[in-house]
Amino acid sequence: MMSLTVTGSINVDHVIRLPEFPRPGETLTGSDYRIVPGGKGANQAVAAVRAGAQTRMVACVGDDAMAGSLIDGFAKDGINTSAIDTIHDVNTGVALIQVNESGENTIALAPGANAALTPEQLQRHISALHCEQLLLQLEIPLQTNLAAARLAKEQGARIILNPAPAQSLPDELLALVDMITPNETEAERLTGISAADDAGADAAAKALHARGIATVIITLGARGVWLSEHGHGRLISGFTVQAIDTTAAGDTFNGALVAALQQQQALVPAIRFAQAAAAISVTRIGAQTSIPYQAEIEAMLEQS
Repeated sequence: MMSLTVTGSINVDHVIRLPEFPRPGETLTGSDYRIVPGGKGANQAVAAVRAGAQTRMVACVGDDAMAGSLIDGFAKDGINTSAIDTIHDVNTGVALIQVNESGENTIALAPGANAALTPEQLQRHISALHCEQLLLQLEIPLQTNLAAARLAKEQGARIILNPAPAQSLPDELLALVDMITPNETEAERLTGISAADDAGADAAAKALHARGIATVIITLGARGVWLSEHGHGRLISGFTVQAIDTTAAGDTFNGALVAALQQQQALVPAIRFAQAAAAISVTRIGAQTSIPYQAEIEAMLEQS
């Protein structure tokens, strides 16, 4: 049995740095243009395996020139790629990412082959869902996430959902989720409650508990993380670093978190491990190019 399965997206990221985001109709000259591997599913799988997790990925790529090198890169990292399918006459998913001088980003997505990861396509890889943990995001069809959660839950897996990009979700999916990891925007989209302060984060977490989720982890950027278990919440402070690119910070957090849990860390130390991983990632450019390895994360924790 593979301990962790990530079911999700694979993208090719086109990243350009700009002094500021352009206004409608405005053209700005950027710098440091790069084409790098990305996609929330792939980013989280890479973060997990680099943080020490035994990881399999269920996903789709297109039949374009980049697809083979993406899969080779995942395999080199140590991800089991046997459940990554190639969809013919379709491009691999694409993300157009702008990064400003503060490290903030805007992202436009074209799903490409990610849209082909349907419940029917998922049926080809039911064995991959016989896992201890299933990590999901929202860059593949919602019905596929629902099907994956059901199948893995039947096998006794713990279901972790990173509800990104932000969207409303049906109760039938949330009822299957054991742990949810929204950021402030996503938490507000799901609950209608702003998590801008501790009281708001606590109220949002309680609203998610009411929908059947035992563990709620709301990531709050520089403020840290709001952890709520069975209705009891607390703030866990993060690390202070100089951010230059936040593109994969949330994905790095999620991958490192499930890796720490797989290695039997208690939840609070696992969150601190994930926070350290995310803090390292924002000091580097790109998505998967920014994701640290286990030894780097442990070194940062030792120094804190």
